[in-house]
Amino acid sequence: MNLQQEQQLITQCKDDPKAFGNVFDIWYPPVFGYIFRRTADYDLSRDIAAETFLKAYLNIGRFNWRGISISAWLYRIANNELNQYYRKQKYRPQSLQQLLENPQMEKLLHAQQDNERDIIEKELKDLNTYNQIRINLLKLDIKYQEVIALRYFEQKTNAEISSILNKNEGTVKSLLSRGLEKLRNMLNSATKL
Repeated sequence: MNLQQEQQLITQCKDDPKAFGNVFDIWYPPVFGYIFRRTADYDLSRDIAAETFLKAYLNIGRFNWRGISISAWLYRIANNELNQYYRKQKYRPQSLQQLLENPQMEKLLHAQQDNERDIIEKELKDLNTYNQIRINLLKLDIKYQEVIALRYFEQKTNAEISSILNKNEGTVKSLLSRGLEKLRNMLNSATKL
């Protein structure tokens, strides 16, 4: 979806809240996947993704088009929710009451629940290397976790990461380089044991 189409979709969402279902359908799977790969906890990931999309739904009317894509905006919200979780180590969705008051949003959030959990958990169990990297990645500072996860799990470009995290592209490159070096050192130390 190009930026012009995204802008049209935002306008539709502002005029008709039901149009947000299109935003959800398009971006829920990749945003949920990003959150799940960061937490490796299905239920927690669903809570964080639900909170992410609820906040987006509630704030879509205030979204001002400044050249940032919907995708970057949603990842930024998800990233803020993840940071909140890691700061508190106990995530409590703040907008759950608003969700309960809006049955349309609840319906959207449960639309993809059927086989999602089993498929994703099986894939994770099959990827032993991924688990080793994820465990070590969680030992890094959050600033490194964010850039590495967005770059390598979500295949975002440095420019996209810069937009999502609201950091200079040079800072993103530096964080990636330092974070990968730290991760390599941790993995090399683990294999020597």
